[in-house]
Amino acid sequence: MSSAEVVAVYPNRVRIAVNDIAELAGNEPVEVGSYLKVSDTTESAIIAIIENYSIELRPSKEGELERVYMIEAVPLGIVDREGHFERGGGGIAIPPKAVSVALKGEVQKIYNTVDPRNRFHFAQLAQDEEVDVPVDGNKFFSRHIAVVGSTGSGKSHAMARIIQRATELGGDHKSEEYSLNNTHVIVFDLHAEYRAAFPQANHLGVESLVLPYWLLNSEELQDLFIESNEEQSHNQIAILKRSITEGKRLNFTGPDGQRELIHYDSPLLFDIDAVLAEIKAKNEERIDTSTATKKSDKAGPLFGKLDNFITRLENRRNDRRLDFLLGDRVKKVRLEDVLRQFTGYVEGAQANVTVTDLSGVPFEVLSLTVSLVSRLLFDYSYYFKKQSADGRSETPLLVVYEEAHKYVPKSGLAKYSASRNAIERIAKEGRKYGITAAIVSQRPAEISETIFSQCNNFLAMRLTNPEDQNYVKRLIPDSLGPLTESLPMLSAGEALLIGDAAVMPSRVRLEDAYPPPSSSDVMYLREWARPWHHVHFEPIVKDWER
Repeated sequence: MSSAEVVAVYPNRVRIAVNDIAELAGNEPVEVGSYLKVSDTTESAIIAIIENYSIELRPSKEGELERVYMIEAVPLGIVDREGHFERGGGGIAIPPKAVSVALKGEVQKIYNTVDPRNRFHFAQLAQDEEVDVPVDGNKFFSRHIAVVGSTGSGKSHAMARIIQRATELGGDHKSEEYSLNNTHVIVFDLHAEYRAAFPQANHLGVESLVLPYWLLNSEELQDLFIESNEEQSHNQIAILKRSITEGKRLNFTGPDGQRELIHYDSPLLFDIDAVLAEIKAKNEERIDTSTATKKSDKAGPLFGKLDNFITRLENRRNDRRLDFLLGDRVKKVRLEDVLRQFTGYVEGAQANVTVTDLSGVPFEVLSLTVSLVSRLLFDYSYYFKKQSADGRSETPLLVVYEEAHKYVPKSGLAKYSASRNAIERIAKEGRKYGITAAIVSQRPAEISETIFSQCNNFLAMRLTNPEDQNYVKRLIPDSLGPLTESLPMLSAGEALLIGDAAVMPSRVRLEDAYPPPSSSDVMYLREWARPWHHVHFEPIVKDWER
């Protein structure tokens, strides 16, 4: 009689009794997370991952108590007689014939069922790092990605390595010389971490970023300039809309027949200073009520009612931190130049990766900045495909939203609505036009569910917050049950790889990024043990004031 026998088969679990664990194991280690092969009489086999085990004491034929290992394993898929692997737990004939530990070669063969032309590598099996775990690259990059994990779990390193691997596709990268392929990645970097990982990238900070205010849509303009809870907000919206629309028509240089078609949301230049001047004039307007015998006037309908609005406009216009958005330089830039800086097509400085450093962007305009760039990238992808002769998306984009919970939270606050709408549009419609979102967050429970529910590929790293754990478990597409209980116990750099692109759900160790992003922890003890360090405050203050 075999040392291992299937004693129960459930829709999402297989229960196995093992009398001699050494015989089952052979030379392979058996532990929680190991793979088992459960064969049947038709030469098919379930591949299952050990979820837990218990030890029971049962009487033997000799009347003595002997140990019986009761193993519970989660079915991941079926290997048929031709060796093809198909995900899902059904299809095993009754009764199961044999149980064995899946050998390293057998496990690798299953992972290698990914079409060689589509294989994309960035991780190895956590239980045995000699087993490579490729994903289907087309499914991985076309169906949105979620990378979640607590601080220090390795999210930035994981995302950096994935991007580095993408930029290495299609060429000989044994040499030290950098070369371009057709990868286009835009990273929203909130903590200036990615510069170190991508020295050849196109780096945009508040000093070099150009994001013209005249490209803002109505929702974004109102978010920037209007407080919705003010008594006069309706009048502010009305005069802002009228002044901007008139300004766009005034600056339009095309045919007169098209001038009347220009509206509030048209992506055309207008002069913010002229708009401010017109609003001031309305705030000071007095209407002449003179008669033939008496000269008189009265306050206009908006006289003195726009003081707060004007103060807010002037503060925004004069804030040097917002020069990238409202400064004089944005009046001279073209829409084409804006698109080129984000897609890597800057003349003489083409780059596969564009790192947009948002660490210097004031928090009050952070979500608005992300909203505008996301909307522009979606519209670029839409019109590119529309103009393509065969309808192909020949420059597909990956947009990486680091710390996404900071600008697309579940919160219903008006200041987040523009960014939430822009990113939700990418999540819901981007696949059709070749633009994919990678959502990276340490607080997944705080992110819009609409966005996360559209992600079909997950890298779930260590999560210690119970609310975040439960949220991720609900969203993960594979029915793994308690396997996801390992989320709080994963090591740094380990993840559960789950989704459409994965051959089967796997606990993997991600490759190290090289060069790595500058997201490592500060070595407090090492720094504190050094002799007293003298600080030069002048350059710090100058940079701060600037």
